[in-house]
Amino acid sequence: MSHHVLLIGGHGKVAQLLTPLLLKRSWTVTSLIRAQDQVPTIEGLGAGQPGKLNVLVRSIEDIASQDQAAQILKEVNPDYVAFSAGAGGKGPAERTFKIDRDAATHFINAAATFPSIAKFLLVSYIGSRRQAAPWWPAGDWEDYVRNVNEGVLAKYYQAKISADETLYSVSRRSSTLVGIDLRPGTLTTEPAGKVTLGKTPRAVGSVSRESVAKVADALLAAEGVKNSWIDLTDGDEEIDAAVSRVIREGVDAADGDPVSKGESNL
Repeated sequence: MSHHVLLIGGHGKVAQLLTPLLLKRSWTVTSLIRAQDQVPTIEGLGAGQPGKLNVLVRSIEDIASQDQAAQILKEVNPDYVAFSAGAGGKGPAERTFKIDRDAATHFINAAATFPSIAKFLLVSYIGSRRQAAPWWPAGDWEDYVRNVNEGVLAKYYQAKISADETLYSVSRRSSTLVGIDLRPGTLTTEPAGKVTLGKTPRAVGSVSRESVAKVADALLAAEGVKNSWIDLTDGDEEIDAAVSRVIREGVDAADGDPVSKGESNL
């Protein structure tokens, strides 16, 4: 079955790796990017692919409401949405909040009002949670919080946890929208390889951007995906096998976090 994916943040490194994978399935991809000078790069990703590639130039920093997000969804008319945009914690805090929190939240809430949109995949990061995962060793989370969530990525953490909790809560209430929160460790430029997917044994870990793209592609294509947080690092399981296992077992890395019990700060 063919699908139409709205890929928000299409010029990002992960998104550029994801685009040809989706097109290879003979799907339609509308890549939403922020600047006209990015168009040739994106158009090049569709060369020789059987799917159809559309490019939409809009600044999501300017998406200030759910209604504005809904207008784009109505214009594009996708059945899947993948949000891979982000300031990455770089630049002014205001920009991080506008993109990683506000725009993401507006698109999530808007997508839930479209019965035709079946999946919303959000690329986040492994440390976006309120408390330690119960399966992590003692000390891991405390070190991570001190060094990352309260350190180098403090504003990014605040923005991402808000968006992640919104997707989880909105999708849980929706009868039509499945929220897939893909949460990789530290990103690298290594080739794609085997992974640890679902519940990672530690709070720390790295993974290649190419692996992130391949996992995202597989999750969008798979049947039976449930509303869940799915953590990702390099590991020892083939990607297709890992995705199949996570879906079959109903793995949810939100277990043990307040959001899984409906106790988020939303």
